[in-house]
Amino acid sequence: MDPELEAFVPLFPPADLSDPFTARKSFAELAARMPAPDTSGMEIEDRTVAADPDVPVRIYRPHLAHGAIVWLHGGGFVMGDVDTEHPWAARLADGSGAVVISVGYRLAPEHRFPAALDDAYAVLEWTAEHAAELGVDPERIAVGGHSAGGGLAAAVALRAREEQGPPIRFQLLNQPGLDDRLETWSARNFTDTPWLNRGKLAAAWRHYLGDTPATQPNAPANSPATSPATSSATSPYAAPARATDLSGLPPAYVATAELCPNRDEDIAYALRLLQAGVSVELHQWPGTFHGSQAIMSAEVSQRQIAELGDTLRRALAG
Repeated sequence: MDPELEAFVPLFPPADLSDPFTARKSFAELAARMPAPDTSGMEIEDRTVAADPDVPVRIYRPHLAHGAIVWLHGGGFVMGDVDTEHPWAARLADGSGAVVISVGYRLAPEHRFPAALDDAYAVLEWTAEHAAELGVDPERIAVGGHSAGGGLAAAVALRAREEQGPPIRFQLLNQPGLDDRLETWSARNFTDTPWLNRGKLAAAWRHYLGDTPATQPNAPANSPATSPATSSATSPYAAPARATDLSGLPPAYVATAELCPNRDEDIAYALRLLQAGVSVELHQWPGTFHGSQAIMSAEVSQRQIAELGDTLRRALAG
């Protein structure tokens, strides 16, 4: 592990999602301790996107922005909101110059799949419809997120492809949760890694998907058996790694942490995107663990945060 990160590991809450409500409180307390971002160069507005039900969003609008990203927070599908994501959404807007629409999607276990996906997709549609109001080019809209939010972003891209939805310019996937099967080497062996380990990851998927058995893993994304209107764990809209066809998806940036259970599924997904003809930038950050970019005093964390902004800026330019 990177020595700058190792000293802070004891300060992270236990890797436990057995009680989602206690975990939410600890997650909010951790987010509240983050250094305040510089928001002087942007306008920030809380809005509600009309949907069923309505979806809260927080919009970060830098001056002279031309593109936008629908941004989905992490938290294992059970934690987080626009307030806990504020330090990261604001930094992404500042670093990229893009309008960031941070989504307060519904959380599990109260609202299992496909609730969060439906919320995220509704915000994508709203963003495209309100591009002129937001001051952005409707052809320069990206989706992205961290952890569970990265998995949701990948699912939004799959759904937009299948439903001929709004065009997505780019996917910004930071340590995404993509595969409920937990069969990769990293998912099987990282049982005591900081913040996220196999046990916590398995609990997150249980909260999100319920107890539905994971059958028919090779069903296409748009088949009746895998409709996003169902609660089946078989759907690639729930676990994008289950999609058999990744062709025609937007270009992607995939970042992984060395000591993260999601690492190998993320690398495999990036390779499959490449093999399907999708342009991909893959960055494996050595010595890091899932969410360690929250330790912003570390040089590697500063590089990670800066790269997200720089990558999005390049993707939405030109």
